Amino acid sequence: MLFLISATAVSLGSAKPNIILILCDDLGYGDVKCLNPDGKIATPQMDRMAKEGMMFTDAHSSSAVCTPTRYGIMTGRYNWRSRLQRGVLGGLSPRLIEPGRLTVASHLQNNGYFTACLGKWHLGMDWAKRDGKEVSNLAVETSEQAGNVDFSKAIANGPNSVGFDYYFGISASLDMMPYTFIENDRVAALPDLSAVKFPMMTGHEGGFTRTGPGAKGFDAVNVLPSLAKKAVEVIEQRASDAKKGKPFFIYMPLNAPHTPINPSPEWLGKSGINPYADFVMETDWAIGEVLRALSENGLTKDTLVIVTSDNGCSPAAKFEELAKFGHNPNYHFRGNKADIYDGGHHIPFIAQWPTVVQAGTKYESYVCLTDFMATVADIIGATLPVNAAEDSVSLLPALSGKTTAPLREAIVHHSITGAFSIRQGNWKLELCPGSAGWSDPKPGKEAADAPRIQLYDLANDIGEKINVQAQHPDIVTRLTKLLEKYAADGRSTPGAPQPNTVNPDVMSGTKQAGAKKVKKAKAD
Repeated sequence: MLFLISATAVSLGSAKPNIILILCDDLGYGDVKCLNPDGKIATPQMDRMAKEGMMFTDAHSSSAVCTPTRYGIMTGRYNWRSRLQRGVLGGLSPRLIEPGRLTVASHLQNNGYFTACLGKWHLGMDWAKRDGKEVSNLAVETSEQAGNVDFSKAIANGPNSVGFDYYFGISASLDMMPYTFIENDRVAALPDLSAVKFPMMTGHEGGFTRTGPGAKGFDAVNVLPSLAKKAVEVIEQRASDAKKGKPFFIYMPLNAPHTPINPSPEWLGKSGINPYADFVMETDWAIGEVLRALSENGLTKDTLVIVTSDNGCSPAAKFEELAKFGHNPNYHFRGNKADIYDGGHHIPFIAQWPTVVQAGTKYESYVCLTDFMATVADIIGATLPVNAAEDSVSLLPALSGKTTAPLREAIVHHSITGAFSIRQGNWKLELCPGSAGWSDPKPGKEAADAPRIQLYDLANDIGEKINVQAQHPDIVTRLTKLLEKYAADGRSTPGAPQPNTVNPDVMSGTKQAGAKKVKKAKAD
């Protein structure tokens, strides 16, 4: 199989390099100038990274929305194997990552790394609840539940419980309560104000974020600069140890350019387009702050830096405003955040590592964010246990220039509503009749005679406009069976099948429902 390629013989510049993963929030592929030459937003820091490193032009998130993608990054496991089968968590939701499951952070921590998470967690944490009170388990909490948490008490099962030595950030998206920073297992300031909210986009109509408890002085415009400042502080604090053989791992999930789209005053208006474009520019600046800190501390050559995004751009960016300036944040891909179409999950991915990655290079075969875990394990030469990273493939052969061939057999995607697609080569099968997300045709709004499944030849139809499922029933059957196998085996990479530790909905979403859709499509 293609993904059996190994990087064992790769000669690394540093046996254990520092590793930084910067995860932008809702940043579209087309928002990055080096990936979209026709783009109208200036992104000099990411462009410089691409010039000095490698662009992955066919990179994907496993999901088209926030929480599921983050689960896949942390565990190397497809998000639909978790308890969360659709949607996202809220700011008060309990822990999603299963107790005892190995994460990227715990694996690196076990192998001598100092580990830090700086930013938006959105994977749940167990807040102390008031007597007799509860919050939503696998969904965004209701406004009535705002007072069900005792914010003065320690938080259990947050980032520190899954391998991070240090955590500073926010519990979920910045349009979700509580509006306060968290440091390790406690809020940095007590959210004692009950009616905090922020405009969804500065200077625009379109409503406000969810109203909820917040800390005095906490302001959305300060979150991104605060995360950039904290990253610089951590790099400066760890520089000496890093040079002595104690490397660090920083996972930096940014709040931007996700809603609330509130760029800092010094960035507002900089793009000449709209506040979303300004926010993208400020996000690029924050990335530059990390790169600057590495350079000033003499750590650039021995540090792998990856910049990517959790999904495609959201309609909250005001697509019609951007289009007036000739800018398409999701490039030429169909759809947007939440969708099963490529616009929902085809993302930027740029890697810089001077001692290993050749400057100005590209890798053009498809990869997934779940691959991060196997990649870092390969880099440090630490074997992963058989019951971990079940859907993760090492990208080190690509990073090191040892191959340009595909590393994956296939890749599976998931929409906000729980719809599946599977991609193999240029063929992409979608087990739904429309976007299964936010773009047209939305769920329940598809044409009555629309085929229940979709098949696209991306080599000739990157915009997913021509459904060819009726002309290629053999490909539909083959890809459906492969998806069923991945679900039944509990893994998509080589190794012994894993026990099905999730609820039966996973199988109902693939084998059972998929078979019914294929049968109906053939009948049609």
